[in-house]
Parts: sequence; C-alpha cells; structure tokens
Amino acid sequence: MNTKKFLTSLAFASVVLISGCSNDDDNIILTSPTVSTTAPTDNTTNVERSADISATFNIEMDASTINNTTFVVKQGTTVVPGEVTSSGKIATFTPTNALAAGTTYDVLITTGAKDIAGNAIAAEKNWSFTTKNASANQQAIVNLKTSVNYVILAKSAINNSPTSDITGDLGLSPSATSFITGFSLTDFTGYATSAQITGNVYAADMVSPTSDNLTTAVEDMILAYTDAAGRPTPDFLDLGTGNLGGKTLTAGLYKFNSSVTLPTNVTISGGANDVWIFQISGDLTMGANVNITLAGGAQAKNIFWQVAGEATFGATSHFEGILLSWTAITFQTGATFKGRALAGTAVILDANTVVGPN
Repeated sequence: MNTKKFLTSLAFASVVLISGCSNDDDNIILTSPTVSTTAPTDNTTNVERSADISATFNIEMDASTINNTTFVVKQGTTVVPGEVTSSGKIATFTPTNALAAGTTYDVLITTGAKDIAGNAIAAEKNWSFTTKNASANQQAIVNLKTSVNYVILAKSAINNSPTSDITGDLGLSPSATSFITGFSLTDFTGYATSAQITGNVYAADMVSPTSDNLTTAVEDMILAYTDAAGRPTPDFLDLGTGNLGGKTLTAGLYKFNSSVTLPTNVTISGGANDVWIFQISGDLTMGANVNITLAGGAQAKNIFWQVAGEATFGATSHFEGILLSWTAITFQTGATFKGRALAGTAVILDANTVVGPN
C-alpha cells in the first residue's frame, strides 16, 4: 500500500470528523451535549421549599436556547412560574414563590436546549423531586408581654418630622423625654400628649410607675427579639437570596443569612391564626411606593420581623407586621405602617401614618 496516500486519507478523515464537533476547554466533543448532574437529583426527598433547581451540562451551552420553554418545572400538570438563567455549563430555575410542602415536582429540559455550536441535547432530560413537609407544629406567636402596650417603643430616641398621624402609645427608655422630638408634646404627670398622636407618650424620666413600666417593656422587647431569633428548623432558608419582591409568602419560619429587600410588592397569604416569623441577620429594606398586602385573613399581629440590622421603609410604602429591630427603624416620607415598631435604638418618622395591629 502507498504510505503517502494512506496518511493523506487519514488526515482528511480526521478533518471531516472534527469539523462537525464543538470545543469545550480545548477537548474535542464528538457527541451531542448531555446533562451531567442535576440539583436536586432525581427522586430526592425532603428538598428545601426555597431551593433553586439547576442542571449542569457537559459542555458550555447557548444561553439563548435555555428559557421557560426549554427548562420547565411542573407540579402535576401545572407549570410552576419562575425565572430561568444560564451561564456556561449551568442552567438554573428560580421559582417565583416558595414551593409547596410535601409535594412532588417534575422537571423537563427539552431538545430545544443547544450548546454554543448549535448542537441540541440528544434526548429530553426528565427528573423529579419532593419537597420537605411543613413543620409538624405551627409556629407559636412571639409573646411581646408588656411591650405589646406600645405602637412605637425605642431605647435611644423617637424623632419625627411633622406631620405624622399615630394611633397608639409611644414609649422611650432609658432615654428621657427630650429625646422625643417633632411632636410638640404637652406634659402631664407621668405622660405627655400630642396632636399628632391618638394615645399617650411615655419616657424614662417621667414619674413612677411610668419609668418602671418602661424598663419592664424594654426588657420584654429584648426577650421577644431573642425568642424570634432563636426559633429552630426554618421552613424556608434564604428564600429568593433575600429578595422578596413579587412573592406570595405563606405561613412559616423564614431564615435569611443576609439582608432582605422588598423592591416590589409582596403578598402575605394565610389564615387568621397563621403565624409568620422572619429571621433576618442583616438589614430589612423596602423600596419607595412598595406595598405589603395581606390575603386570606392574615393578620399583622401574627407577622414578626426580627431584624439584626436596620429596618428602612421607602417613601409612601406600606408595611405590616411586628418589627423587632436590634438597631434603628426608619420610615421615610409618607410611608404607612400597620403593626408595632420596637427598636433597640431609635425610631425615625417623617409624616407617617402608624396604627397598631388588629
């Protein structure tokens, strides 16, 4: 056999073979892309209800081909709403809302998903998983004890830029009355009043029993904060990586190892006796004009926000629940609030409407 002709034929065959293949990290891939791993894996049980769903391919994929049409999550025949993102070899589905408890979900990646060379996956990829059950016992309410007597309770200051409209009592301890500003207070024995407040104002330098009552109330506030922060076994862990915008929040214990933001409207949905506890290790920030809406009979008095950092509410926003902030609570211009603002430092107001919960 002519050696020169053999080598030439072999080289030509290699070129033909390679020309139809895509390249991954300089390694020649001779087959269609495949899904290497999934999270959760197939038939996994006890999956966190706040978990993202992802697939890792064996080669870099064309992100434009991986979307809500080619990466689909279903509960029975119902398509689960969510956002699909893709980068490199990894595609991720983030549900819009927390997944239901004790429920099986089916995941499908269709042959519409392609690699960067335009090669479709060889066959559809299907897998299933089941979420963890709801907590065996519903969360008990956080007992505010005597701090429940105040719609605003702070330790260092309560500052107001008029004109606010507050329904309920205000308390400040251990700071004195002089650290309550912007209300044009009228002093009486053991309390003060203001035209901006339907209720009374109390401070630590007022005569007994006011001072003693406030000392106890602040101690009870700290105990309530500690109770909320210490609740174990969350139903939801780092839901939305701390971004709750657009979500519907069902009852349960939520834990965040980060700050939490509400950039768009949020719905809290559940029954009149349901309880929500949010454990937030950072700040809580609500955007301007953003609203919390309660649905299904949910009540502000049963919603507890334990915030290790600062809580800030944007102009003309509306917030609901019991705020237990280790530091400051700030309501920006025109923000409205239904609940109790209990702060480890100051509460800052600016022409706000504040009412106690039902």
